[in-house]
Amino acid sequence: MKKQQVILLATSAILLAVLYFFSNTVPPVSKSTDTPEATGETKPITTKSLIDSAKSPLNTQQLSYLTQLENSVVRGNVKEQQIAVYKQLAMYWQDSLKHPEIAAFYTGEEAKLENSEKSLTFAARLFLGQVMAGGDPSLQVWMATNAKALFEQALKMNPESDSLKVELGACFLFGNISSTPMEGILKIKEVADKDSTNMYAQLMLGLGDIKSGQYDKAIERLQRVVKQEPTNLQALFNLAETYERKGDKQNAILWYRTVQNMINIPEAKQELENRIQSLQ
Repeated sequence: MKKQQVILLATSAILLAVLYFFSNTVPPVSKSTDTPEATGETKPITTKSLIDSAKSPLNTQQLSYLTQLENSVVRGNVKEQQIAVYKQLAMYWQDSLKHPEIAAFYTGEEAKLENSEKSLTFAARLFLGQVMAGGDPSLQVWMATNAKALFEQALKMNPESDSLKVELGACFLFGNISSTPMEGILKIKEVADKDSTNMYAQLMLGLGDIKSGQYDKAIERLQRVVKQEPTNLQALFNLAETYERKGDKQNAILWYRTVQNMINIPEAKQELENRIQSLQ
């Protein structure tokens, strides 16, 4: 597995350890193949509406600082100046205002100006990590759409990158940005078919199987990943949850216990213990 894939999986594992216990890592199975936008079930989110909504509870000082930074972007006619302002906006939304989705947006704007594979991929993965954590459907579409654009720009620079192809497929698979979910599966399967030892592709396909309710196929793929990468927390978490969804309490407990013994976050360990107890 390439270094960048290891970094992403490590990041995903940390996110899962913190977020998993408050929401499922995999979206519930849906019988509809329509996107939220296509069905009209949810109102599409725009970047402006998202930022405006996040600004509404801010105080005068916070709004004044944001306005100053935003105006600096408009006035700046030097790329390096604009990059610096986007970086400041991203940090402020992330650290002070606690809006990681907006921070990811400005990181993405910074990356587009830098136009390097490294910066584009980093920004895209900020979005993808949040997409895979689940949440509001409209926000999922917005984040996945942003991630897709960044991954596509990175792929123009490195069209042979298997990890970028897999992650682009994941945007379609988990972000509901296409009326044909197979579009995402096919992008990931292309990599898996070319290299059956690519465990990152196998993991994403396994998560796709869970999303579509194909639990036996998911278990087969996830077990293959765990066999090759026994410390892959994302695969282990989802393997345990899949067994639980199937009603196989014994195996669910086994894998939840395996995860519990590998993590050091007290809250996560306790939540896992609660889940294990509920299965006994």
